[in-house]
Amino acid sequence: MTIEKTIITIPAGTQGSLEEQNACVVQIYGDGLGKRYPIKDEVTIGRSEASTIAVDVPNVSRKHARIFLDQGRCWVEDLGSTNGTHVNDVEIGSPQCLANGDLVTTGGLVFKFIVGGNIEALYHEEIYRLTILDGLTGVHNKRFFLEFLDRELARARRHGRPLSLALLDLDHFKTINDTHGHLVGDTTLKRVAHLIRERVRQDELLARYGGEEFAVVLPETDLEGAVIFAEMIRRQIEKYSFTFDGQDISVTVSVGVATMGPDDDAAALIGEADNRLYEAKNTGRNCVRPQ
Repeated sequence: MTIEKTIITIPAGTQGSLEEQNACVVQIYGDGLGKRYPIKDEVTIGRSEASTIAVDVPNVSRKHARIFLDQGRCWVEDLGSTNGTHVNDVEIGSPQCLANGDLVTTGGLVFKFIVGGNIEALYHEEIYRLTILDGLTGVHNKRFFLEFLDRELARARRHGRPLSLALLDLDHFKTINDTHGHLVGDTTLKRVAHLIRERVRQDELLARYGGEEFAVVLPETDLEGAVIFAEMIRRQIEKYSFTFDGQDISVTVSVGVATMGPDDDAAALIGEADNRLYEAKNTGRNCVRPQ
C-alpha cells in the first residue's frame, strides 16, 4: 500500500511500541457509547457480524474501515465504504496514521484514538468527558447544561445580577436529514455548534439541548443584550455557506430568548425560552422571539 509520511508526536511520558502502550479506540458517539476496543493487531468496523466492531447502523457499510498496527504505528484505512471514513472531519483516501486524540468517524459512529503511558487513566478521563460533553458536536451536553444553569441562577439571584437563556432550533432539520442523509445532518449540527461557540464568551455556556436544539446560558446579560446576541447568531448562520459535495444547503435557526424573573428556577426559565422558541417556529421561522 502507498502511505504518505506523517509526523507523529508521542505524548510526554510514553515509551515503547503501541502494543506496549495499549493503544485503543473509545466510542464517543452512537450506540455503544463509552466502549473501549484495544488495538492488538487489527480492529475492523462494519455491519458484518465478522467485524470486530459489528454495528446495525444503516450508514455504516458491511466492511467499512479497519484500524491496524504497522511498524509500531497505528493506521486507519477505509475499506471502500459508501459514506467514507473521516479523521478529524476530513475524509481519507489512502490509509492515514493516527495520533493520540484523533477522531475517527465511520457513518454515524465516532471513535477517539487513545495511546499513552497510563491508558486506564486516559480512558476514565475520556469517560468523564462523555458525561459532560456531546460526542458529536463537542459542546456541553444537556446534563451539564442543567447543572450549570442551576448554579448560575443561584449566583445571579444572590448578587442581584441578570441572567438570560437562548434556545436555538435548526429550521426544517428533518428535511435536511431526509433529503441529504444523516451524515450531512450530523455535519450540519457540528458546523452550527462551531459557529455559535465562536461567539460564546468564557463565562457563558453553549450546550446541545436536544437533537437539533442548542441552549446558550448568558450570565450578566439582560433581555436586550440576549436578543442582540441571538440576532447575531441567527444572521451568522443564515449567511454561512453550508456546502456538501458541491451542493449548497440553506440552514437557518429559530431562537427563543428569556430572562430570569425574581422567583424563576431552571424549569421556569427554560419553559419561558421554549415558549418563545415555539412562537418563533410558528411565525415564519428564522427569527428571534424575546420574552
